[in-house]
Formats: sequence, structure tokens, C-alpha cells
Amino acid sequence: MQPPSSPGPRRPPSRFGKLLRTVFAVLLVPLLLFEEWGWEPLAALAARLARLPLWARAEAWLRGLPPWGALLAFLLPVLLLLPVKVLALFLFSHGHAGSGVAVLVAAKLAGTAVVARIFQLVEGTLMRIPLFARWYPRWKAWKDRVLDLVRQSRPWRLVHAFNRRALRAWRRLRGA
Repeated sequence: MQPPSSPGPRRPPSRFGKLLRTVFAVLLVPLLLFEEWGWEPLAALAARLARLPLWARAEAWLRGLPPWGALLAFLLPVLLLLPVKVLALFLFSHGHAGSGVAVLVAAKLAGTAVVARIFQLVEGTLMRIPLFARWYPRWKAWKDRVLDLVRQSRPWRLVHAFNRRALRAWRRLRGA
């Protein structure tokens, strides 16, 4: 019996592959930046709801879920927000752009808060799913690399410096 052959050296990605990865990254960066900005504070806000007895019981129930139940609980808010996004599209199609944007922003904020909190509660359980345990660290490493590149870019640094100066000026005005 022959030993299995190794796949050999990995070929470098084609030009099309590089273009596809670049387009994917550029389209995903705004979402990644929002998630990065909002994940912790919105999860902390959602965690405050644990003071409510019903919410506390729901969190205890989530912590006790088996791995596939935890995955379903993690994905459920995404599915529940689809009708809200359809409502936003309906509003856009009927000339209510402001209302449509408001619905989308509210849905994104609420969805991020709930998903982030659920993830905090079930992350350990999700890591017991082999496929999740294999791909989540890869996703996180890729996301961190992309965000590091964005943060090192000249436009990001200029906007960040402008924001710091504007914040200092605002604090001086309020203090005066």
C-alpha cells in the first residue's frame, strides 16, 4: 500500500483570485469596522439587560445549550432581522429614504448588540463544533490583519488625527 501523496507546494493565487480577495475585503471593511467599533460596547449594553429576570433566565438557558443549539441561537438574530431589512427596502422603494436608513441603522445596532452578547455567552460551546473551532480562529486572524492594514493606512490615520483634534476642541469649548 502506498502512502498518501502530499498535495505538493501551494500555488500562488491567480490575478483573478487576488482581485476577488481584494474586492471582498474592500466590501467587507465597512462592516468589519462597524462590528469592531460596536461589538464590545453594544454587548456590554445588552449584558445590562441581565438585571431583568426574564433576560437573566434567557442568558442562563443560552449558556446551557448544546453546541448545535448554541450555533442556532447565534444565527437566529440574523434570520429574525431579515423582515426588518425587507421593511427598510419597502420604505426605500416608496421614497422614504430617511425612514429606511433609520430602520437599517436601528436594526444593525440592535442586531449587533444581541449577536455580540449571544456570542459572549456561547463562544466556548461553539468551539466544541470542530468546523467552527477550525474556521473561527482563521476568520479572526484574517479580520485582524485586514483591520490592521486599514488602521495603518494614511486616510485612516488622517481621519483619526482629525477626530482627536475635533474632540479636544469640543472639550475646550464645553469647558469654557
